[in-house]
Amino acid sequence: MILKPGARLWSPDSSTAVVVVRPPTGDVAVTCGGAAMVDSEQPADGPPSGETVMGKRYSDPVSGLEVLCTRGGSGALAVDGRTMDMVGARALPASD
Repeated sequence: MILKPGARLWSPDSSTAVVVVRPPTGDVAVTCGGAAMVDSEQPADGPPSGETVMGKRYSDPVSGLEVLCTRGGSGALAVDGRTMDMVGARALPASD
């Protein structure tokens, strides 16, 4: 799937939804819990809980893809079979 910044993806099996922050360098397959993410909105299945956390960024260093989770849910995000890592907070420079 060719992704552009701002593209939205939904999991067909859980309530997970993400938006692309940084596109990958090539064509990739994005999955959530083993199911391919789709580009049409899916209804939320129950309360958001599980492996993806709303408001957190996830990245794949191999492809360069970075997404922001807009609706949390069950199932781990993966790109071409590699699990995406949650991006930690960046350290701010000292102001003194």
